[in-house]
Amino acid sequence: MKITIAGTGYVGLSLGVLLAQNHEVKALDIIEEKVNMINKGISPIKEPILEEMLRSGKLNLKATTDKEYAYTGAELIIVATPTNYREVAKYFDTSSIDDVVKNALRYCPKANIVVKSTVPVGFVESMRKKYNISNIYFSPEFLREGKSVYDNLHPSRIIVGDTGEVGKMFSELLLECSLDKDVPVILMGPTEAEAVKLFANTYLAMRVAYFNELDMYAEKVGLNTESIIKGISYDPRIGNYYNNPSFGYSGYCLPKDSKQLLANFELNEVPHDIVEAIVKSNVSRADFIAEQIKAKKPETVGIYRLIMKADSDNFREAAIINIVNRLNCRVIIYEPTLDGKLYKNYELVNNLEVFSKESDIILANRMTEELTQYKNKVYTRDIFGDN
Repeated sequence: MKITIAGTGYVGLSLGVLLAQNHEVKALDIIEEKVNMINKGISPIKEPILEEMLRSGKLNLKATTDKEYAYTGAELIIVATPTNYREVAKYFDTSSIDDVVKNALRYCPKANIVVKSTVPVGFVESMRKKYNISNIYFSPEFLREGKSVYDNLHPSRIIVGDTGEVGKMFSELLLECSLDKDVPVILMGPTEAEAVKLFANTYLAMRVAYFNELDMYAEKVGLNTESIIKGISYDPRIGNYYNNPSFGYSGYCLPKDSKQLLANFELNEVPHDIVEAIVKSNVSRADFIAEQIKAKKPETVGIYRLIMKADSDNFREAAIINIVNRLNCRVIIYEPTLDGKLYKNYELVNNLEVFSKESDIILANRMTEELTQYKNKVYTRDIFGDN
């Protein structure tokens, strides 16, 4: 099959390399540097399996910035472009998807378009009406940054927003990429599939928020957070997973998806006490952590790593940045993935020993082995050492 993937972030590129094992794949991006790296077999994303597959030279994959070249002859277009949440409009910025649809109608009008980007509930139906087309669909992704290829190889489930032939075709393509052949496949309407994505991520945000709120209570009144979490997590209805306190839920998906779901509730005038609380809880967590730091009256706070997770190079919407913005003292940052002297007007100090000496407190969302020698300066809420 001739497949075009629009967007080479972790969603598009991970799926692209897997499909390119058996199909002709063109990967379209607007950043020439990323395109050149992919064509040289170099991954623009830090992820071991992805890097290995691109290096192999065994993929039928060509990256390009040329829209005409990318779309001409395509039978299937997978959209994996970013859809950032716009606070004022209370809506995802779906202009990049609009651009893909317009070009598809121009260069390959018969191609099926499957949106992998996260969208508001009802988006596909609105696009069908807007462009008077029926060949656009939605399939949610459930990938973790840093493990996107692994999660495509071992999917928890495959969901496609179509109950007809296209849904069956696309689910079989995803199954073809998987090493597990007993993966649950669920075909449903496009609007239900869109809702699955937002509700799933908002539930995960709720779970993070719950254990963070538990941790705030324990820290404030002098209780042992670890003991409490262990005590409740052995209940099989709760489970011993996704229960490690942090500075807040973060990353590219959970903050924006929970806000978009809240906006959908408000738009339809549906009661939304829990969803609204989930969104507000992340603000409260940042406020609480900042106040805990301020109470120690440091002259200099060192921020150890901006990255959201271990084995990742991404810090979009990292929770620790929300803490930094609330501090009223000198802040220095240790982040080896960044070059230069400044990040958003904050000083970068990428010598760990110098960084430690200059910091009165080291703020670390996740504890690591290299911080052990500076443990007396570290403030973290990481209990179990898990992402």
